[in-house]
Amino acid sequence: MTSHTTSPPSTAFRTAGDLRLLTWPALDASGVDAVVTARSGGVSSGPYESLNLSLSVGDDQGCVRENRRRLATAFGADLGDFVFARQVHGAGVRVVADADRGAGAYPLDDAIGNAGEAGRAGRAGGVDALVTTSPGVVLTILTADCVPIVLHDPAAGVLACVHAGWRGTVAGVTAAALAAMQRLGARPADVTVGIGPAIGADRYQVGPDVHEAVTGTFGPAAAGFTRPDPSAPGRWLLDLWAANRHALRQAGVPGLRIHTTDIPTGPDPGHFFSDRTARPCGRLALVARLRPGGAR
Repeated sequence: MTSHTTSPPSTAFRTAGDLRLLTWPALDASGVDAVVTARSGGVSSGPYESLNLSLSVGDDQGCVRENRRRLATAFGADLGDFVFARQVHGAGVRVVADADRGAGAYPLDDAIGNAGEAGRAGRAGGVDALVTTSPGVVLTILTADCVPIVLHDPAAGVLACVHAGWRGTVAGVTAAALAAMQRLGARPADVTVGIGPAIGADRYQVGPDVHEAVTGTFGPAAAGFTRPDPSAPGRWLLDLWAANRHALRQAGVPGLRIHTTDIPTGPDPGHFFSDRTARPCGRLALVARLRPGGAR
């Protein structure tokens, strides 16, 4: 008799109340609670229907706060444990700790990296990656086509969450996050990575300026994640998933430790907000925390 084995899926949905949450089994096994929110289960309406988690896209602020409260409950945390960043499509990284809990969770102006937050941390400037060694601090990244990435070194007890659009990818935000993790004792060879829903390579059309920027950063390797768009001369299709996998491998993370979902943002299958599908639109959230005591 021939035995057949199949690899476990990179991601899987679970439900928590009315919310659908995408998870990574490999990260769950390594001692991290990490999820990406689908659109359902919230109270927002119109283009933000229904679980919009962003306070900065024009949605009713009360609805967003209720959505955030529902997410916190589903995640088994208090909203005051969450840490949000002022994302600017760059490569800025900040290490956060217990004192930063609640940053950006209620008012927008005290998110990590905002000018109004400078008094808390002593400096300001946009941030696209958050790093922590504090169990219970809930790192939060908001996206709607850009790539949400979570990185965990279980041996060192270091966690990071990254927002990587094309600008952040070109700027090296994943490598910057890994470098910050290394300063806290992490080793890239020990890091497990989850890459979440982003715009699919078959519909992310970019112009020659973006193609030039990607090629300038990645050189000949860029041919592995860019290709001419056959339907639009002079335009290109960019695979952000593949570009970030390449960046992670170049930074020393083994390919087998990088777990990428196969579910894109956008109208098909429609689980997640997509800025290229409809503007305005809501934002999904990547939320992650170190589990006290490590893996279950």
